[in-house]
Amino acid sequence: MRRMRILAVLTALVMIGVCFSIKLIIVRNEDKDRTIKVGFVYDGDESAPYTNNFIKAQHKVEEYDFDGKVTVVAKSNISEEKSDYAITELINEGCDIIITNSYGYQESAKRFAKNFPKVQFCEATGDNANDDTVSNYHTFMGEIYQGRYVSGIVAGMKLKELIGDGVIEKEQAKIGYVAAFPYAEVISGYTAFILGVRSIVPTATMDVRYTDTWTSYTIEKACAEQFIEDGCVIISQHSDTIGPAVACEEAAEKGKVVYHVGYNQSMIDVAPTTTLVSSRIDWSNYILTAVKAVLNDEPIEKNMKANINGNDAGAGFEQGWVQILDINSLIAADGTENAVKDAVKKFKKNQIMVFKGDYTGVDPVDPSDTIDLKKGYVENENASAPSFHYILDGVVNIIE
Repeated sequence: MRRMRILAVLTALVMIGVCFSIKLIIVRNEDKDRTIKVGFVYDGDESAPYTNNFIKAQHKVEEYDFDGKVTVVAKSNISEEKSDYAITELINEGCDIIITNSYGYQESAKRFAKNFPKVQFCEATGDNANDDTVSNYHTFMGEIYQGRYVSGIVAGMKLKELIGDGVIEKEQAKIGYVAAFPYAEVISGYTAFILGVRSIVPTATMDVRYTDTWTSYTIEKACAEQFIEDGCVIISQHSDTIGPAVACEEAAEKGKVVYHVGYNQSMIDVAPTTTLVSSRIDWSNYILTAVKAVLNDEPIEKNMKANINGNDAGAGFEQGWVQILDINSLIAADGTENAVKDAVKKFKKNQIMVFKGDYTGVDPVDPSDTIDLKKGYVENENASAPSFHYILDGVVNIIE
């Protein structure tokens, strides 16, 4: 009788093991057959350099060898007011991960994340992922201040060459910056740029004009033209069109001494005699990794090679998230390419602290909020979205 009981128990254990093995096989087969759909919401289209960088990342997803398990759908030229409509469409189309590319979408994206917990939402340039955390809502951005600073080195070397050749005096080392909005993202960027310039030409100053729009070719070009008229010899931008580059090229054709530093794309093709260099964020590093994680049903941040803070991810040169685009060797100062390589190498080794020096600054919204940079300010220390928001005294001049 006892032997019969033992046999019964062993038989039961074997059956449990068989059932468990069958379950594992089924789960593995389900994982093997898993397919996902990726949705993108864009504030512009391919004609806008900023949006085009995301479209390039989208193409990398489409071209990656996912063995037919990943499909993509995108909504372009979506205003902030219509973001709810676009996101709803993507959810109804069965998207498993939705990537939104504009700061103005972040409130909508997070709200939808709360209501649709099975869909992953990834918001570029957002700063609200870790405020009332929602597990399926994420933010990400490249540490673009690094690219701005290196671009500033390129501009500074050109200024130094112009001064050395007697083309301009030291007092004429003046920069004009076409800026979209007085956000921390923009202020951080142009501050990093002028500090890069001043690492080469310590007397350089910068005028800034806000366009209050991201994508107005006419306004951006007009701002650049006014800077040129005011005597600025370098024009840079944190805006999304080629307007400033075209303004520089047209002015040079009329005999003006002016050069341009771009953003988001190489602008040498539209301004071959004036554009020195551009920088950009390569969004594909984050997006491809996020898509792979969702396909494998794994946490996004766990798979990300980046600086992770909760549900937020960011990185710079060290992970290829930030890039310096073509240097225009026809007009760049001698030694520029080596200077760029050296600076990028130092960033990768964490040997450059951009926001440091004998500078003070004021918050333009709250004059009682000031900063002294003698000890330095660590940008992107706790988030991928830029946070430096001070106007440097005696260096940056905001033109109303």
